[in-house]
Amino acid sequence: MGLGLLYAKAGLTAFLRHGGDLPSATRSADVVVDREHLAAYNAVCGFRIGETLPVTYPHVLGFPLQLELMTDRAFPFALPGLVHLGNRIAQARPVAVEEPLALHVSTGNLRPHDRGTQFDVVTTAAVAGEVVWTGTSTYLKREGGSGSSSSATPPPAPTGVWRVPADTGRRYARVSGDRNPIHLHPVTAKAFGFPRAIAHGMWTKARCLAAFEGRLPDAFEVDVRFKAPVLLPATVDFSTDGSTFALHHPKTGKPHLTGTLTA
Repeated sequence: MGLGLLYAKAGLTAFLRHGGDLPSATRSADVVVDREHLAAYNAVCGFRIGETLPVTYPHVLGFPLQLELMTDRAFPFALPGLVHLGNRIAQARPVAVEEPLALHVSTGNLRPHDRGTQFDVVTTAAVAGEVVWTGTSTYLKREGGSGSSSSATPPPAPTGVWRVPADTGRRYARVSGDRNPIHLHPVTAKAFGFPRAIAHGMWTKARCLAAFEGRLPDAFEVDVRFKAPVLLPATVDFSTDGSTFALHHPKTGKPHLTGTLTA
């Protein structure tokens, strides 16, 4: 089933989902990287063209499997309204563009959150039986509650200032397949309570990691938490001390994203 049909299915079946346990079903596929698609992804996210994959790219390769699993009849939560809280990627070694990948997607770790229920979607990429990449996306199913409040701290001085065009959501949707309406147009975003379209969380993560290109170790872990959405168009402040990084709103100082890098 195409991604567009899966999104339609998610909307049409949302009222049938009432919580419960996560299914034990998984999804798997063997993929070969399309260099033209990779080049388009690199252009949108700010990566250079090279012979190894950007660390965030396997997430895009696995996204159709993730969406298929999360729109399955057995999945307990409606896809519209889920909040992407964070994403952790562990790369065991650089992945060459020409290496065929065996992808596997599962869900698990259902647990309480102070604003509802959270769970993980785990994607692995293996080469000849060796897992070389693992991505864990954490999602929230909101069920009331305002969450714990925290005192604001002054943001660090920016090391870069980025302008994010209004069409960033649409451009990233074309290369990622993630066509959630909140990212595409102000009109569709307003239907879900946003004043304007918002940038994909995984685009913000990829854009931050593009700023480290050429300085990352072969094996590392990068963990980000998605905070306030980036309303498009936007100007954002990027800051890093080498092991942590963040995106902040330049006027309010509120964080859009915080992340850590661990070798």
